[in-house]
Amino acid sequence: MHPNDPKLRSFIGVDALSDFPIQNLPYGVFSAKDGLAPRVGVAIGNYVLDLWELEQDGRLDVGELGVFAAPMLNPFMSLGPKVWSRTRARISELLRHDQPELRDNPTLRERALVPMSNAKLHLPITVAGYTDFYSSKEHATNVGVMFRGKDNALQPNWLHMPIGYNGRASTVVVGGTRVRRPRGQLKPPSVELPSFGPCKRLDFELEMGVVIGQPSPMGEMLSERQAEDLIFGFTLLNDWSARDIQQWEYVPLGPFQAKAFATSISPWIVTREALEPFRVHGPVQDPTPLPYLQQKQPNNYDLHLDVGLRAAQMNEAANICRTNFKYMYWSSVQQLVHHASSGCAMNVGDLLGSGTISGPEKHQRGSLLEISWNGTEPIELASDTRRTFLEDGDSLVMRGWCQGDGYRVGFGEVEGTILPAT
Repeated sequence: MHPNDPKLRSFIGVDALSDFPIQNLPYGVFSAKDGLAPRVGVAIGNYVLDLWELEQDGRLDVGELGVFAAPMLNPFMSLGPKVWSRTRARISELLRHDQPELRDNPTLRERALVPMSNAKLHLPITVAGYTDFYSSKEHATNVGVMFRGKDNALQPNWLHMPIGYNGRASTVVVGGTRVRRPRGQLKPPSVELPSFGPCKRLDFELEMGVVIGQPSPMGEMLSERQAEDLIFGFTLLNDWSARDIQQWEYVPLGPFQAKAFATSISPWIVTREALEPFRVHGPVQDPTPLPYLQQKQPNNYDLHLDVGLRAAQMNEAANICRTNFKYMYWSSVQQLVHHASSGCAMNVGDLLGSGTISGPEKHQRGSLLEISWNGTEPIELASDTRRTFLEDGDSLVMRGWCQGDGYRVGFGEVEGTILPAT
């Protein structure tokens, strides 16, 4: 049976609403209370399957010893798509309810299955480079209307290519890492000269991260199929944003310090293969893109996303956004094709941010800039608690999943809590 078959069941009990059924098998890096160094695992239900233990026991062979003992996924990703697919199929086989190899081996089960509650999750990849895109037409239009008016909302180049900028790989962190409020130059329109101090308009950006698992040579372009083969998987991504710092610095070269202080990703990377059943066509692109950006297949995903915000004084998070990855105007494949089109080389471990994911409805706006309409429409979180932008102590949680027939392929969550500026 194919690992994506909806009829597959694991001998490990998995709730229908769990993000991690046997049809998913996302990769991450974890450590446990056994004192061993961080290593590679796969999520299944409420457990982490220790791939290093399976490799040591001779149950899992990828042709290169030790890749699962590494504290990052990069060595495994470098082995290529055929190994990725073969490994996922073997892990699926070991976890099937009708296969006794692991099910009926209590000693190996005890060593290889770590309760999620006993596992500490780490940054799953060593980020080689980070590029953030700006590919939601709804988001770009909303921001353009705020700052340039309805008639000039989209810049002339936006409908012809995926717009992006190079970010900082050094401050990509795993979900759960606390984020300190950034400092920078601030210049509101009402004052003549800038000052330096803590950001006052701190925001989130709901995005998906694309993890590159194969390199491409410098000086060469990528076809649609080649770009797809480079993609190992996807992760939730929050590109934290200092709107007031950005407002002053972004002309003429775009975001810099306003985005350099932190980018959070979820600890689990869902493979491209696991998302295959959920591929859909994106929005109609008008005007038709130039030939190198034209697509022959559906490269978007029907992937549900939501965002919860909990102020320090609240017991539970309030939902502030529900949207879907399928709305993105420029697909991840198009972003990658365009990125390499100048001859830019891609490396194993590169991370591409999709750009803020907003939909056509008000409740589908993927940033507080849009939700509060640049601070003019505060949102009610709970009694006597309102927000336009993030305050110290606020905690933000993003979740994402694709809904199958009786199961879901999910990403877990990416969480971050705001600490005061030093």
